[in-house]
Amino acid sequence: MEYIFENTDRVRDYECDLQGIVNNANYQHYMEHSRHLFCQSRGLSFSEMHSKGIDVVVARFSISYRSPLRPDDLYTCRLRVEKEKVRYVFYQDIFRTADNKLCASARVDCVATVDGKLVSGHPLIDALL
Repeated sequence: MEYIFENTDRVRDYECDLQGIVNNANYQHYMEHSRHLFCQSRGLSFSEMHSKGIDVVVARFSISYRSPLRPDDLYTCRLRVEKEKVRYVFYQDIFRTADNKLCASARVDCVATVDGKLVSGHPLIDALL
């Protein structure tokens, strides 16, 4: 898979559950943060878009867990994005940095709204592609 963006971060202790592994919900946080960083790297600010009535929201999130992350692990979140009709589809993978082992994979379907109404695209968002 050809990725167009990646960022690296570290697992914090409080993100882990009793088993000593990252709680499943935190992978969604990692991926959301990565999508926001990606947009920022392309000059898109969610708060600026929102002030103009433009919002990008998650419509569907499908994730597969492969191998757990543990406290202090460095991880790299990589992504690519495609447009499918009215959806912006992000394919995201999280790898443990130490051994490049795949920890989680997701497909995240997002849609754009302008003034609360679904649109088939927007030039600002299409520029991400």
